[in-house]
Formats: sequence, structure tokens, C-alpha cells
Amino acid sequence: MPNIYDVIIVGGGPAGMTAAIYALRGGKTVLIIEKSNFGGQIANSPRVENIPGTKAISGLDFSSNLFDQISDLGVDFELEDVEGITKENDIFTVKTNYGEHQSKTVILATGVEHRHTGVAREEELTGKGISYCATCDGAFYKGEEVVLIGDANTAMQYTLLLSNYCKKVTVCALFDHLFADQVLIDQVYSKKNVEVFFNKSLQEFLGEDELTGLRFVDTKTNEEFKINTKGVFICIGQVPDNKRYENLVELDKRGFIVTNENMETKTPGLYAAGDCCQKEVRQLATAFNDGAIAATKAIQYLK
Repeated sequence: MPNIYDVIIVGGGPAGMTAAIYALRGGKTVLIIEKSNFGGQIANSPRVENIPGTKAISGLDFSSNLFDQISDLGVDFELEDVEGITKENDIFTVKTNYGEHQSKTVILATGVEHRHTGVAREEELTGKGISYCATCDGAFYKGEEVVLIGDANTAMQYTLLLSNYCKKVTVCALFDHLFADQVLIDQVYSKKNVEVFFNKSLQEFLGEDELTGLRFVDTKTNEEFKINTKGVFICIGQVPDNKRYENLVELDKRGFIVTNENMETKTPGLYAAGDCCQKEVRQLATAFNDGAIAATKAIQYLK
């Protein structure tokens, strides 16, 4: 491993690995630091159908192929959690839970995380009835009655997916209307095995070792509302985890990293790419785009 890398990439999702491809092909030394698993959230998807030139592939196979590609090109990688980054004399120091790494440029590709409800025992019952991904876990509830908490586009898409193989899908929205596109709302209401409830605030996850139900309170009437279920899908948005970098980047009010069209942050030599950035569309195609631009600009900066 070099003492000082040309490029350190924080995050091993599609944006980060795409950036690695471009930087490595540009003849640069590259270290990717990933805290959990390579591939990001897409690795959990059973079927990906929006990659140009590829009709369908599992998220795991896609991620594995991408990782093999950067491995063949000579990437270094560490499974560590980045705690912060500093810059001094044009050299970045990336501090992790295991030590420090240095580089001349850095690309942040940290992605986003599922927003949690904050209700007690949520973490404890995750994977035991609580899920955040219908495409990942929906098939486990074939023939069952499930609940979905959410009200926007992804929530409606998950509802439609679950309705294909679940006996019933109960949607619980916090407000008095849905925020999704009208075409999705119409499709949801056309499903005979879908029921939508409004003004429902989650108060409690029921069950001991596994989920058995949910307790809500109606925000208008204060009446208690209970549902027996073995599975709940929480789809209330995604949140970035960028506060640890705010000494070097500008964050918008939601915590996303502000960049220009060249994926440059306010700090020279520091770039950001993918879902962690302030943007309207977060898809595989835009992750590829961001990663390619960030790496290309990093190479130009190094010259």
C-alpha cells in the first residue's frame, strides 16, 4: 500500500466503485474504504432492471461484478468506518475506527441510510418482522397480511409490489393524504387487497422475539389503532450520514453534500458522488454519472 494514495474513495457503492474504475484506468493509486459491504443498498435487491444494456441482474451479482472489475484493475480496499477527514499541506488524512490513511484527493460516496421511526425496539426487531426494503424481503411474506408505513412514491411502489403476493397490504400514512405521483396513487387504490389509513402515528412495535403487531394513535381523534401482523415495511424516506465531514464540505438543510456540476465540494481536491449529494434523482444511472465525473475531475486536479 502506498504511504499516500492519489485517491481515497469513501463508500463502496455504485458511485464509489465507478469512480474507482475511472481513477484506476487513469493510472492512479486508489483506496476504497467501506464500512459494511460493497455494493451499497443495491446489493440487497433481488432484481435490477434499470441498467442500460443489461435486461435484468440481481443486485448481488451486479455488485460482485463491479467489485471484481475494480479488483482486477488493482484497487486497495479496507473495511473500516470513517470517523472524519482533515486536510493539511494539500494532503488529506482520513481517520477511521482502525487508523489513518492519507491521499492527495478524496471522493465521498457515502450513500444514504433508511430513515427509522425512532420507536422503541425498532433495531431489536429489524429482520424479525421489521423491514425497510420490500424488494428484498417482500417475498418472505407471501400469502400473509402485512403493513406498510409511508406515503410517498417509494412507499406506493412497495405497496404495489407487495400486493402481488401478499394476502393484504395495509398502508398507514401519518398525514391526511398521500404525497406520491397520482398515477401511483390510482394504481394503489385499484388494488382490492390494499387498504389505506390516514393520520396514523406509530407508537409501539408489539411482540417479544418477533413482531406480532403494531399500535398506532390517530392524530385527529387520539383513538388507539392496533393491527396484528408479522411484517411491517417502513418507507418514510432516506437520510444521509455526512455530518462528520462538515468541516470540509457544505451541507444542505437535509444533510446532503452540496457540489457543483463537476462534483466538486468547497474544498479543493475533495469531491462527492452518488446518493450522498444534493440532487433530485437518485438512481444507478446517476450514481455512475457522478462517480465518473468525480474521478475524472480528481485526475485533472492531480495533474
